[in-house]
Amino acid sequence: MRLVLLGAPGSGKGTQATKIVDRHNIAHLSTGDMLRAAAASGSATGKALQDKMKRGELVSDDTVVAIVAERLGQDGIDNGYILDGFPRTVGQAIALDKVLAERGEKLDAVIELQVVASDLIDRIVARAAQAKAKGEPVRADDNPETFKLRLQAYEEQTAPLVDYYGSKGVLKSVNGMQPMDQVTTAIQSAIGN
Repeated sequence: MRLVLLGAPGSGKGTQATKIVDRHNIAHLSTGDMLRAAAASGSATGKALQDKMKRGELVSDDTVVAIVAERLGQDGIDNGYILDGFPRTVGQAIALDKVLAERGEKLDAVIELQVVASDLIDRIVARAAQAKAKGEPVRADDNPETFKLRLQAYEEQTAPLVDYYGSKGVLKSVNGMQPMDQVTTAIQSAIGN
């Protein structure tokens, strides 16, 4: 099973991806995690990524595609995978289609978590507060001002993927504003497993 999970920042992609991974024993390929690891590497590229991410800017398509393509060539994805946070632009989606075609693969489904953008700031503030209460580090991109920039970038650059994947017949839309367990159930129904 090869899936893409789309949704605005704070829509619950990471939470739902974990549930799908556990249920289907597939790999969770979070580009956010991959990018944060690259940013923490200390390399020149990593430092540039870290600066962009702190400002809430999106990383270039070429850089992200290269990181994802490299990961798809590594071990641990024999049962399939869910891409969380990638693609973010139609250009990245087209590049992903090419990478998959070269591998003789295609996506089984693209799951869109539909959310009300104005309600997401509360989710992000709560996520940051929970991390702080647990003594965990708060993500640099989880402050309200940076989050607003991330939402704007999503609307401008990522939302067009809904039409792109809809035209390919692989898009499955789920109401992401429902309680978490209901979202999980709706996703399972959408992917047929």
